[in-house]
Amino acid sequence: TRAEEPVFTDTLELDLGDVVPSLAGPKRPEHRVALENVAENFSDALANEYKKTVDTARRYKVGGENYDLGHGDVAIAAITSCTNTSNPSVLIAAGLVARNAVKLGLKTKPWVKTSLAPGSQVVADYLKNSGLQKDLNKLGFNIVGFGCTTCIGNSGPLPEPIAAAVEAGDLSVCGVLSGNRNFEGRINPHVKANYLASPPLVVAYALAGSLKLDLYQDPIGRDSNGQDVYLKDIWPSSADIRQTEGDCLTPEMFRSRYANVFEGPEEWRRITVATGQTYRWEADSTYVQNPPFFAGMRAEPETIDDIRDARCLALLGDSVTTDHISPAGSIKPDSPAGRYLIEHGVRPVDFNSYGARRGNHEVMMRGTFANIRIRNEMVPGTEGGLTLHVPSGERLSIYDAAMRYQAEGTPLVIVAGQEYGTGSSRDWAAKGTRLLGMRAVVAESFERIHRSNLIGMGVLPVQFLDGITRKTLDLDGTEHFDLDGVATGLQPRARLNLTVRRADGRTETVVVLCRIDTLDELDYYRHGGILHYVLRDLGRNG
Repeated sequence: TRAEEPVFTDTLELDLGDVVPSLAGPKRPEHRVALENVAENFSDALANEYKKTVDTARRYKVGGENYDLGHGDVAIAAITSCTNTSNPSVLIAAGLVARNAVKLGLKTKPWVKTSLAPGSQVVADYLKNSGLQKDLNKLGFNIVGFGCTTCIGNSGPLPEPIAAAVEAGDLSVCGVLSGNRNFEGRINPHVKANYLASPPLVVAYALAGSLKLDLYQDPIGRDSNGQDVYLKDIWPSSADIRQTEGDCLTPEMFRSRYANVFEGPEEWRRITVATGQTYRWEADSTYVQNPPFFAGMRAEPETIDDIRDARCLALLGDSVTTDHISPAGSIKPDSPAGRYLIEHGVRPVDFNSYGARRGNHEVMMRGTFANIRIRNEMVPGTEGGLTLHVPSGERLSIYDAAMRYQAEGTPLVIVAGQEYGTGSSRDWAAKGTRLLGMRAVVAESFERIHRSNLIGMGVLPVQFLDGITRKTLDLDGTEHFDLDGVATGLQPRARLNLTVRRADGRTETVVVLCRIDTLDELDYYRHGGILHYVLRDLGRNG
């Protein structure tokens, strides 16, 4: 018998005519932009975000090439991410766009770095079976690997002449990728503006070469006869996509690829690994090191003290993401992490990425707050992981300042605006914060998962009450901070007293909210974090 139809209490009406092709950018995945408005959106960002208002049409010669580069040019076009590449319809649509473009004689603009990185080898199978991979290859969308590439910051460097032109003109060039996230500094250090798009639109923008074009109205290239070609001329119909998908994709492809997935290829099986119940740490490894999370741990939790005479390590604005806190992309040679790797015999070409080296706390500590686009209000007018060591007045990397404060026995706090910790649920954003010596993060609001992760690492999230911000308190980061109420009577969502002591002797005390929200979280915090809690629990219960 047919089940009863559900009874809905609310009805939402959607006019399908309002659904339009869209991108998201230039630096947040929730900033949706209709395709027809992308050129205007980038122009606004160029003026207001990147502060480029003079001579914005100027183009710069690319050394050794017969083309030049300007603001808004697409430097990276990447079909990437496990999410979008798991959808056969959009991958086939991208292949059909490529096929139609190749038939008309269109080519990718020479300054665009293209790549295709599916999340599954099945994608390679059906693109090969359909013949679409050949067309994608002709436009530069060769398969470069399976897994996390451009979407996590592993695009690799831009060609040196293009990077040189970007630096010479201080250009705001663009990336268009089918990834999930486009936070600042994530995709490529030379590419400031990044827009998320569907795979077929990634191909289209590789052909167009610029975000200054309106793909609805402007031609994206010229055919072999010199005639203008528009997006509508190469866009496949839904019927073509369905027909191709039905012809080239079968369930057997998935069964054959995944039947022995845990065995791995021959190269994987040849790797020699040590056996035993515990991991054998290698002292000279730059990828995996024994982390210090349990160093000095006692059988019982230590007494929690109020925070006294803390210094601010960074004074941050709104929407600080976990990418700002713990970047996953490339490592710069002149960064603390880069210098550490060089000191340990690693050449810059072999640095890999922060994401690849997250098994080494020495790298990840040095990478915490090291995003090239993070802005610390303690050092106005700068970008990158810099801060002020207040007692000496020296401008240092955040890592170096944190280590100096630790040597001086000074507790630290972060002060920030709204939506602190938004973005990927990256555990190292909390781990690195703890290892740098942070006792608390004081912000106007927190992203849910990062708030929980901070507690899990023994860092106290504290929230300003409505109407109170770093700006209303006129903070500049040179103050001392005391937090009372932590040692006695700490409860979920308790009110605490934050005292700000300024260099001129003035003090101000405000009430703040403890963002430990549950009794379980309070237990984790009292133990110094969830790792200590679990280990002690195992010790008690065998």
